[in-house]
Order: sequence, then C-alpha cells, then structure tokens
Amino acid sequence: MSLLSKKLSEYQERKAKILQGGGDKAVAKQIAMGKLPARERINMILDPDSFYEYDLFIKHDAREFGMENKNLSGDGVIIGTGTINGRPVAIYAQDFTVAGGSLGSMHAKKITKIMDYSLKMRIPLIGINDSGGARIQEGVNSLAGYGEIFYRNTLASGVIPQISVILGPCAGGAVYSPALTDYVFVVDKISKMFITGPEVIKSVLGEEIDMESLGGAKVHCEITGNAHFFAHTEEECFAQIKKLLSFIPANNTEKPQIVKSSEPLKKYKIEHIVPADPTAPYDVRNVIRALTDNSDFIEVQEMWAQNIVIGYGRIGGRTVGFVANQPMVLAGVLDCDSSDKAARFVRYCDAFGIPIVTLEDMPGYLPGVDQEHAGVIRHGAKLLYAYSEATVPKITIILRKAYGGGYIAMNSRHMRADFVFAWPTAEIAVMGPEGAANIIFRKEIMEAEDPDKMRKQKVEEYKEKFANPYVAASKGYVDSVITPKETRKFILHALNISVNKSIQTPEKKHGIPPF
Repeated sequence: MSLLSKKLSEYQERKAKILQGGGDKAVAKQIAMGKLPARERINMILDPDSFYEYDLFIKHDAREFGMENKNLSGDGVIIGTGTINGRPVAIYAQDFTVAGGSLGSMHAKKITKIMDYSLKMRIPLIGINDSGGARIQEGVNSLAGYGEIFYRNTLASGVIPQISVILGPCAGGAVYSPALTDYVFVVDKISKMFITGPEVIKSVLGEEIDMESLGGAKVHCEITGNAHFFAHTEEECFAQIKKLLSFIPANNTEKPQIVKSSEPLKKYKIEHIVPADPTAPYDVRNVIRALTDNSDFIEVQEMWAQNIVIGYGRIGGRTVGFVANQPMVLAGVLDCDSSDKAARFVRYCDAFGIPIVTLEDMPGYLPGVDQEHAGVIRHGAKLLYAYSEATVPKITIILRKAYGGGYIAMNSRHMRADFVFAWPTAEIAVMGPEGAANIIFRKEIMEAEDPDKMRKQKVEEYKEKFANPYVAASKGYVDSVITPKETRKFILHALNISVNKSIQTPEKKHGIPPF
C-alpha cells in the first residue's frame, strides 16, 4: 500500500468514526424520541449536496473528572455552510447523541467560529439547539463559551438574519442565545426551553411540573411569545425556515429578492371582507391576502398576542412587512404584548430594509388595572418608538376605527408615515362616537325629554363632524380617501416611488428605547 493510500485510508477511518456521532445506540435513542439525527437535520434544511462541514476533527480539551479519556465525536456540534434555494447560509447543529450535546470550551469555539464566518461573509445564520446545557465537567469554561456566543448574537443583530431552531432541550443560560436571535422555530412535543428545570423547581418550591407544561413548544408560542413559528414535525419546521428566508434579505446591505409579480387570488374580494358595521369582527388576514401576490402571507408569532397580526407578503414582487390590528381578538386593541410584538417586528423590517404596510382598525389601548400595572404605558411606547425610528417606506391604510392614542401609534402621519390612505368607512377621532357624545353632550342628554333618542342624535352628530376620514384628510393627515378595490394599486404605487427613499436623522450613538 502506498503512503498516499495509507493516509487516505486513515482519513476515511477517522471520518467514519466521527460521522457515527454518539454511536448506533445513541442515534437509535434519538430517533425513538421522535428526533432526527443532527446531520440529517442539516441536510434536510439545506439544498441537496450543498453542505460543507468544518472542524470535523475538533476534540474537547477537558482534563478533569475522567474527561481526558473520553473521545467525543466532533465535541457534540456540527458546523458548516451550504445553500437554501441557492442562497448561501451558515449553520450549526448540536448533536444530542454526543454527551447530550453539552456545551464545553471547544464546542463553543466551533459555534463562535461559524458565527464569525456568517457575520464576515454577511450570510444568514441558522442554529439548531439540542443540548442538555453546560458541560459541568468543564466548569467556568462552559459559561465563558455561552458568553462568547451571546456577544456575537448581539454583534450580528440587525446585520444578518439569525434563526434559532429548538429541536430538543435548551435549558439554563443556553436559552439566551435563541432569545437574542431574530426568529425562533419550535416543534410540538420536541422543543423544550426553560431557565430552571423541573427537578430544580421541585427541590426549591416542592412543585411537580413536567417539561412540556413548563417550557414546551405551545407554551412559548401561546404564552411567553419567545417562539415565532410552531410546527408539528421537524420537516414542517424546515419548510417554514426555507419560506421565511425567501422573503428576507441575506444581510442589511441587500434588498429582499424581487420575484415575478402575480395578482391576489380571486376568492379574496377585499370589498366584501370588512363589514360596514364598525362593531362587526372580521379576519384581517383575509385583507392581507386580498392585497398580496398570489394571496401568499407568512405570519410571524401567529399564536401569541393575536389581537395584532404581523408577517410577510409580496406586492408587485417586492417583500412587504405587514402590521395589522385583528378585530376578531379583543376588537384589535393594543395592549402590552401586542405592542411588544409589533414594535420588534417593525424594528426588524427597518433594520433589513423591508417596507412596512400598516392596516389599522382599532379602538385604542386595552383599558384596565391589569394592563396599567403591567406597564402598558412603557410597552405601548415601544411601538411609538419603533415606528418613529423606522426610515424604510411606511404606508398606512385606515380601514375602520382609528381612535385616540392608538391612531397615533399605528404609524400615523405624525410618526412620519410616508403615505396614509383611508377607506370611506374610516373613523378617525379622539374616542368612539358613543363615548364622545356622552361626554360632550352630557348635559343636553340628561335634560332631554327622551335621553336615549337625544343620545342617538348626538352620536350621529359627532360621527358626521369627526368620525370620518374627511376631517383628517382636510388637515393633510390623510393623503387620499380610497375605495377598498384601489388599496393594492395605491400601495404598489407608493412602494414604486419610495424605492430610493432617503432620510436624515440626528447623529447619535444610539437611541434609548423604553425596553
């Protein structure tokens, strides 16, 4: 055997051993838990045969507690680059079959290496989390590794898209990396995220709690808002990732890809979706689908703070970020959670040059002691800050109600919206006609022979004078009153003429949002 053949044989032997991960038994156990092996996950996300792996032969450097005799395959994490729909991405995947995917010093160095690559090459970063947490045998080195990851998450924020995929446990300090990224994907019965595990809770508080109810996929989609996309299977999750990446740019210096334009599906007739009765609910997502190319819409955080809808669609082939009040839930009011949800999305769109279309139909902020004590003032201010700060093209359509502070917060002209259009059904006022009439005409109503008749008369009088789009249009706060059928045409025109929008803001290091 020649020296070259010997070297190649040795290489193949070493590589094959590492590719086995934690061994056949560990892989079988992973599959039995309903989880795919790490390399299979990578290959299913990326285009076929596009993955190039780095640091395959990395070894851990722990020397305590018998670790010096353990040979952990690739130190429990796989890193590399590939493509999705032909566009380059960086990716890492923790391998739970190797020491439970625990994070040690070299494990962290592999992750930070691919993070540095992604930032330097200005390509999206995808991280698959499936780990038991810090490698206890490595002590503070594990904690240092997490800190290095968090720091890089922060550096990359607003520069490249960062996507976290939770496909197993993600516990303790490890959860803060996904929390710092842009989008978190979870899978039912597989994803687990929590700071303090069930065992610790039991020992400290004496409470029995299972991992699913503590930090399962539905918990983080419906209650905490920590997750953005919910899937029933890993395959469905990977399809969601591919679709999201098709809408957003690779970095903050590029624009989203422009694709061939198409008309909305005929079944979404926008003039029939919104009832004339201002109190009647409807699904605002159907309004969005009546506006977007091929009626395609990918919703973000669909299960949390459902009184507001956010997500991506295309108009004229261009990606647009939608923020829309949802009258089907709490009449579309703003509250603490919906303000946070919308504000973060607006800031993401602004960071990556994605125009924002706001669809407004809401009676204001949610009243009540609970909301006041939860800090609705501070949370509501986040949305004001986000819209005011955003310099991308901003277009607002007032469909029906636009009352009080909510009118201002939902990208009004006063927050420097570039275009504000209103339907004839729009009601723009300090408050609803009934409440306003009760205050303004209180004395006349009380002294009337028939108070109910007088109240109705005064409500109509208030509507005629204030609760319509024409007063705001007469002041220049609304650019045009348009019919529902004209909405897509007006948005498309606004997008076309604002492609090169440029705005100068005061020079400063950064602002101080009401975090």
